[in-house]
Amino acid sequence: MPSQPNLVACVNSTNPTITCSVLCLLSSDFCLLPHPSPLFFIYFCVARWHTVKPCFRNSYKYFMTNTISIIPISSLLLVLLPVAIVLWVQFKWGMNYKEGIYAVSRMLAQLLIVGYFLGFIFNASRAWIIILMLSVMLVSSSWIALRSVKDFRRQYYFYVLISLAVGGVSVLILITQLVLDFSPWYKPQYMIPLAGMIFSNSMNAVSLAAERYFEERQRGVESLRARDSAFKTAMIPITNSLFAVGLVSLPGMMTGQILSGVDPLIAVRYQIMVMAMIFGAGGISSAVFLYLLSKKTSLDKL
Repeated sequence: MPSQPNLVACVNSTNPTITCSVLCLLSSDFCLLPHPSPLFFIYFCVARWHTVKPCFRNSYKYFMTNTISIIPISSLLLVLLPVAIVLWVQFKWGMNYKEGIYAVSRMLAQLLIVGYFLGFIFNASRAWIIILMLSVMLVSSSWIALRSVKDFRRQYYFYVLISLAVGGVSVLILITQLVLDFSPWYKPQYMIPLAGMIFSNSMNAVSLAAERYFEERQRGVESLRARDSAFKTAMIPITNSLFAVGLVSLPGMMTGQILSGVDPLIAVRYQIMVMAMIFGAGGISSAVFLYLLSKKTSLDKL
C-alpha cells in the first residue's frame, strides 16, 4: 500500500498530472481492500478528501493560470467589429453616429491613459499620492452626481460632497482597514479600484435621488414624501443587481478572479464584499443627501 508521505508530497505539488497521480494512489489503496464495493469506494474517497482536496485545488489553479495570456493587439481589434456594425446601423438610419464614434474613441483614449497612470501610481506607492487620487475622485464624483439637476448644481454641491464623504469614505475605510486589513494601509492595487467602485456607485445613487427629489418637489409633493420616493428610486439599480448576481450575471470582479485562477469560493467571498460595499455606500450616501435636502427650509419654495 502506498505510504501517506508519498500522497502528501503529491498534494503539495502543482504539476498538472497531480490529479491523476492521486487517483492512482487512491485506486491502489482501494484494490488492496478485502471486499471492495462501489459504495465503500465513495466512503473511502470521502475519508481521504481532507488530503486530496488541496491537490485538486492546486491542479485547478495550475490549469487556470496557464490558460490566461496577454491579448495581442491584432486580436483585440476584432472586438471592434460589433462596434462598427452598430455605428453602421446608426449611419444608415440617419442617427447621430458621430456621437458613437466619439464615445468609442474617448473610451480607448481614457483607458490607455488610466492604464499608464495607474502603472505609475502602483509603482510609486506613496501615501500622499493615493490620498490625492482619492480626493480627486471624491470631488469629481460629487460634481458629476448633480449633472441631472444642473440648475441646482452649485447650490447643493457641498451637500453631495458631504454625502459621498460620509457614505463612500466610511465604507472604504471599513473595507480596506478592517475587512481586508492590507499593509501598507494605502496599498494602491486595492485602494484605487475599490474607491472607484464605491464612489461611482454612490455617485449614480445620489444622481438618481437628486433628479427624483426635485421632480417631486416641483410637482408640489411635500418634502418627506419626496425624500422617500427619491430614496426608493436611488436604490432600484443597486437592489436589482443584488437580485441578479449569480443568476443573471457574474460580476466583473468575480469573473476576473476566476479567470486568473482564484478558487471560485474565494472569488465569491470577494464578490459578497463588493455587493455589500456598493449597496451600503450607495444607500448611505443617498440617505445623507436626501436628509440634508429635506431639512433645508428654502426647498419648500420650489
